[in-house]
Amino acid sequence: MTYVVTEACVACKYTDCVDVCPVDAFREGPNFLAIDPDECIDCAVCVPECPVGAIFADDDVPGDQQEYIALNAELARAWKPIVKTKRALPDADEWAAVQRKRDKLLR
Repeated sequence: MTYVVTEACVACKYTDCVDVCPVDAFREGPNFLAIDPDECIDCAVCVPECPVGAIFADDDVPGDQQEYIALNAELARAWKPIVKTKRALPDADEWAAVQRKRDKLLR
């Protein structure tokens, strides 16, 4: 099992989860974070740190978010690690409650 960042992170990119990850499994894109499934040790410490509830165990990813399992793996190969908390995107709070924003994900 691994953990997966889902749609709620798109256009927010809160990084509270990054500081608690003991293996630096997070990868940073322009407006989204991904978890490298090869690095994740399934510890779950990141889950309660996400202010928008975007992180799930791969077995628990909601049905309409299943594409994010493969997407995290793909993006993790392309993006660089993020190991320290950064400021969220300037309009993150406005995007936090928005649903169906997959088309806003920037690569």
